Amino acid sequence: MISAIAFPDISPIIFEIELFGFNLALRWYALAYIVGITLGWFVMRGALRRDRLWPDDIAPMPTARMEDLLTYVVIGVIAGGRLGYVLFYQPGYYLANPIEIPMIWTGGLSFHGGFLGVVAGVWLFSRRNAVPLGQLSDAIAIAAPPAVLLVRLANFVNAELWGRPTDLPWGVIFPGEAAQTCPGVAGACARHPSQLYEAGLEGLLLGSVLILLAFAWGGLKKPWLATGTFFAGYGIARFIVEFVRQPDAQFQEPGNPLGWAFMVGDYGLTMGQILSLPMILVGVALIVMARRR
Repeated sequence: MISAIAFPDISPIIFEIELFGFNLALRWYALAYIVGITLGWFVMRGALRRDRLWPDDIAPMPTARMEDLLTYVVIGVIAGGRLGYVLFYQPGYYLANPIEIPMIWTGGLSFHGGFLGVVAGVWLFSRRNAVPLGQLSDAIAIAAPPAVLLVRLANFVNAELWGRPTDLPWGVIFPGEAAQTCPGVAGACARHPSQLYEAGLEGLLLGSVLILLAFAWGGLKKPWLATGTFFAGYGIARFIVEFVRQPDAQFQEPGNPLGWAFMVGDYGLTMGQILSLPMILVGVALIVMARRR
């Protein structure tokens, strides 16, 4: 058997208590969102408190307005993430079972859908509060990577969204179905820890670049530059990791073992790559526009 790393014995539930006949549990996934949003809050507040970082040395809004903005963002993440999952990944199933669409506790959130939900929420907040959209978007862009990093780590703890089979020495033997579905491998098989790849690229690396861009390189002086960097950086990272990430089950059909959502001959793209391409193109366009200004 090839060398591999055993999956760490970490429960997805941090603690569980019974209160008034109900079982209440705190999961790593929920904690990742809570801590990630909190860290993003401090990053954004730090930027808004430094007028010198912004055009004309004036921050786009006072920090007191951040609580209102957070409400728009959270609603956008949840509503957009769920609708994105329904429309992009399992439209047929939810068309036949529409009553299950709002059941977010059963799982099923799309990052790209949540991203579009945030875009809609930020646009609406900007319109209602007369805050420059480009600068507001930049503030959110530099605050987003901590949540992305922690949520990807929570995906690893939950043993979900694992990668394709691999014989590399850092391959991980995930529990359950993941260990039993590798073609041509007898017994348990190892897979790419694609969640950790995404945490490193989309969270740690991209977050570091955005922090330097905002606080050291004067990037916030050029509206839309940080936003474009986030769009392009996340899109490129996700596009690359999709090559080693296990395809979504609904796209794995006879004659399509790699789970391509779009094929030309023997080659194709996964749904994650298809959804990442517009992010990359929009990001590059925003970067070019910001630098020309």
